[in-house]
Amino acid sequence: MLYQIIIAVGLVSFALNLILNLRTLRTPNSGSKIPEPAPLVSVLIPARDEEANIEACLESLQNQDYPNFEILVLDDNSSDSTADLVSQITARDNRVRLIRGERLPGGWAGKPFACYQLAKRARGSWLLFVDADTTHAPHMLRSVLALALELKPSLLSGFPRQLANSLPQKVAIPVLYFVILSWLPLWWLQHSKEPKPSLAIGQFLLFSREEYWRIGGHKAVRSRILEDVWLGVEVSRHGGRHMAVDLSPVVSCHMYRNLGAMWEGFIKWMYSVVTLSAAALFGLMVAGYVFYLAPFYWLWNELFVVTAPTDWRLIIIFQVAMIMVMRWILDNHFKEPAVSTFLHPVGFSYLFLAALYACSRQVVGKGIRWKNRLYSKGSGVD
Repeated sequence: MLYQIIIAVGLVSFALNLILNLRTLRTPNSGSKIPEPAPLVSVLIPARDEEANIEACLESLQNQDYPNFEILVLDDNSSDSTADLVSQITARDNRVRLIRGERLPGGWAGKPFACYQLAKRARGSWLLFVDADTTHAPHMLRSVLALALELKPSLLSGFPRQLANSLPQKVAIPVLYFVILSWLPLWWLQHSKEPKPSLAIGQFLLFSREEYWRIGGHKAVRSRILEDVWLGVEVSRHGGRHMAVDLSPVVSCHMYRNLGAMWEGFIKWMYSVVTLSAAALFGLMVAGYVFYLAPFYWLWNELFVVTAPTDWRLIIIFQVAMIMVMRWILDNHFKEPAVSTFLHPVGFSYLFLAALYACSRQVVGKGIRWKNRLYSKGSGVD
């Protein structure tokens, strides 16, 4: 009984944290004004084998209503037609430039090196790194820059809307925001008097030029697979403030085109955690199981296994109801498919399996593969 009460109390606290996060996350305003003359914004896109995404991304950026920006695309040694597609667009629009990426040097992860090359070629007073699988509302640049000028952070990142096609993607991908926003107290981290690490999502990172180079740019996180999270840490370590905002009205991201790519992506995140601290990942897995999976097991047991109701049946029903209400609140906010809410145990189990597999890869020293590159202990990349 005491165990079940503790779980119930924990879920209530997570629900309060989730609600506080959603209430305090700022959202770009479509009616925002910008100063004149408008500062030059460099939109920087690392692209490796992105032929399925790059045209839609560039088209959405070309249609921005902001008056002063450039777009730089770095072809990171793609094996498909990414560079050819970008070249066709550059021929029609002089705001878009194609950069041929250098060979990846030792000790660098692929994306940090691509972003570092882009930053060195950028001319803007603001540097906006976006992924090639993102698309953007026409007022994105204007509204986000206005928000950055108001908040004055060293780094502005946030939560794009995550798109999915297949059923497995619709079930599993929304779990990521659920875990982050129910556990991480962004409402406190971002409004404390002393700057604290917040959350950076690499699909969208906006720096002023001075702040980016002050922390060393992507060179400071060159060996990190999760370079976005570590950039947030570097910003805080250098005394800067990092803000995460709700980008879902202005930025959408189609992270994975198939189940295999989603599996690799989940493993990449978990592998990065386990290389940093196996104990931390183990603790997160235990907490995740206890709070977000076990209540469903106990409810099944109560309804279909035991012959007589136990004393804690109502508490278990309350636990499951709390999880489902939290999922509904979050999924409704980000316009996620309802199937993810109802199949929460399946989606969370997928995340759990990815963590277990990442642990096994780290233990046997095999590393992980991402974007056709192998990162292992010998690569110096974690």
